[in-house]
Amino acid sequence: MAAEPVNVDEFRELARQALPKMYYDFFHGGAEDQYTLRENEEAFHRITIQPRVLLDVSSIDLSTTVLGYDISMPVMIAPTSRHKLANPAGEIATARAASACNTIMVLSLSSTCTLEEVTACCDAVRFFQLYVYKRRDITAKLVQRAESNGYKAIVLTGDSPRHGRREADIKNKIIIPELKNVEGLLTTKFVNGGGSNLDSLANSTRDPSFSWEDIGWLKSITKLPILIKGILTREDAIKAVEVGAAGIIVSNHGARQLDYCPATISVLEEVVHAVGGKVPVFLDGGVRRGTDIFKALALGAQAVLVGRPVMYGLAAKGESGVRRVLEMLKNELELTMALAGCSSVKDISRSHVRTKHDRQLLSLL
Repeated sequence: MAAEPVNVDEFRELARQALPKMYYDFFHGGAEDQYTLRENEEAFHRITIQPRVLLDVSSIDLSTTVLGYDISMPVMIAPTSRHKLANPAGEIATARAASACNTIMVLSLSSTCTLEEVTACCDAVRFFQLYVYKRRDITAKLVQRAESNGYKAIVLTGDSPRHGRREADIKNKIIIPELKNVEGLLTTKFVNGGGSNLDSLANSTRDPSFSWEDIGWLKSITKLPILIKGILTREDAIKAVEVGAAGIIVSNHGARQLDYCPATISVLEEVVHAVGGKVPVFLDGGVRRGTDIFKALALGAQAVLVGRPVMYGLAAKGESGVRRVLEMLKNELELTMALAGCSSVKDISRSHVRTKHDRQLLSLL
């Protein structure tokens, strides 16, 4: 009998054993040379924690608030597609785990359960991730369905005007099921040209002309707050605030879009400084440990989003696997906070971490 996993990365190996290679590669892989995929994790390793000692850490409070919603820890479930490829219960299992852990799930437009099915399964706080289609009427219907089904925010993905080149999917000639949320609205059957059908699907349906000027249209069709996901620069952070975004998610799409773009943790502080506290900033990408979450919070993130670890947990052990992954991260963060001298999330400050840049400056003193 295999030993129970003791950290998130061990769930990755269980997922590899549980899934057909094609599906494991789909969840695990990144774009092209996968440089950014590796960097998303390795950039965390170059940040050290500066603990404070002899402080009262007998009680640790991990709770925080996101857009006014109280959650048990600064960890949310990132939008990830096609959960039924990992487990037959799909996004329903993931949502139930989020509810059990009292945190927020961001449901992908590309889910294998409809947004209505996920609403009906539990009382988790849910946000809805959106791609803008060439047919704006379909986009508007999706937004209206999300709003009428109790989703609390729209997460607009801004980094995918075209589909990233994921070579493992091309080699595997992966064929992806039709999108449940657009059944009856949009044909999603495309000839795959001998490789992955994901490129054909994305490039034939998404609107590559959608730009900053169009955010006003999106705001006009919903009362929900809009978070913009995919921002990696100071310039775009400032633009997001200017167009009225309710929050920013620093993300490189899990390194699945543009390879050789920066690791998200390496640009988080730049974005936080550009925003200047006007809207909350969140981090997505590379989070595998409680220490990673601590580092992101110290550099100004209000919370982090996790994607692949959730999918590994789902593939390995279904709903209980997702719950276990979230609990592992929560427990690791609690221990990190105690050992670093922080009794609440609000106690975590910039002085608690040292980056490569900090060390370079210190060496000049």
